Amino acid sequence: MLYSEKVMDHFRNPRNVGEIEDADGIGEVGNAKCGDIMKMYIKVRDNVIVDVKFNTFGCGSAIATSSMATEMIMGKPVEEALQLSNKAVVEALDGLPAHKLHCSVLAEEAVKAAVKDYYDRNGIAYDPELFREGECPHCHE
Repeated sequence: MLYSEKVMDHFRNPRNVGEIEDADGIGEVGNAKCGDIMKMYIKVRDNVIVDVKFNTFGCGSAIATSSMATEMIMGKPVEEALQLSNKAVVEALDGLPAHKLHCSVLAEEAVKAAVKDYYDRNGIAYDPELFREGECPHCHE
């Protein structure tokens, strides 16, 4: 089988879908060329992510990685959410096919983009290196 049970579960029953009207941070990443666009919303109280939602336009893997990423950062301090790696998302989903790994990179970048927006809106200083954008490996074939 190409996809793990966890990937199929998060694709069929994605968690935290939607948007947060008064979000503290919004991150949108993606590439129209590969067709996956992710938008992530975070609500922060006392430096902890108390709510997170996403909207993803893309394939099943993009939806599953977005869903898993939201579950992994919910209830975590903002700094801890920034540590979320695409590798951790893939491991939590029990793997992804190689040609779908770029979806996990987008999920990681969506979380970072939402946190960066939160920092910018609140005048919180940060190291710009934390937010250096990677390239979608899938789009550079």
